[in-house]
Amino acid sequence: MNADALRAAMRILRETTRQWKMPYVSGMARARREPFRVLISTMLSLRTKDAVTAVATEKLFALAATPQKMLALTPRQIEKAIYPAGFYHTKARQIKKTCRLLLDQFAGRVPAEIDALLQLPGVGRKTANLVVTIGYGKPGICVDTHVHRISNRWGYVHTKTPDETESALRAKLPAEYWIEINDHLVTLGQNICHPTSPKCSICPVRAYCARVGVTRSR
Repeated sequence: MNADALRAAMRILRETTRQWKMPYVSGMARARREPFRVLISTMLSLRTKDAVTAVATEKLFALAATPQKMLALTPRQIEKAIYPAGFYHTKARQIKKTCRLLLDQFAGRVPAEIDALLQLPGVGRKTANLVVTIGYGKPGICVDTHVHRISNRWGYVHTKTPDETESALRAKLPAEYWIEINDHLVTLGQNICHPTSPKCSICPVRAYCARVGVTRSR
C-alpha cells in the first residue's frame, strides 16, 4: 500500500466505519473525555469482549469515579463489579495499585505522557497511547492486535509485533491519521477484517489491500 492508497483507504473508512458499532472505550471517551475513565476502562478491556468491558466499567464507576473513591473499595468489591472481565482478580489489584500511584505520584491526576503512564501497573503501550490520544487528544498511535494485523495485511508495514508496528507507523504514517487510525482499524477488524477468514468480498477498502498472509476469505 502506497501513500495514495492509504489516503484513499482512510477517506473511505472515515465514512463507512460510522455505520458500524465503535469500540466501547473510544465511543465512551468521545462522549465524555475523562482520562481516568479511559485509563480504567482500557485496563478492563484487555482480553475482554467489548460488551463485558462496557458493563464492567459502568458498574465500577457507579461505585467509584475517582482514584480516591476507588481506593476506598476493597479488592473484593472491585472484583465483583468487573466480573466476568478477563483476569478480574489481577485487574482488581492493578486498579488499586494504579489509584494509589496516581494519588502518591501524580496528585490524583492521570498523566498525559506515555512514559509516565507506563509506570502504572497493568499499563502497556496500547493503554498509554489510548489514554493520551482519546483521553487528552494528544498525538499518539494506539496499536492493538487489529491495528497490527490490518496494517500488515494491507502491506503498509512489515512487522512482527504490535510494538514494532507502532514504531513503524510513527516513522511512516502521516500525523493527520495518528489518532484516528485505531478507531477505524479496530472497527474494521471487529466487523470485516477478522484474524481468520476475513470478509474480503464486502470490505470497503479491498481495492487497496495487498491481503498479505490471507489464505482464506469470505
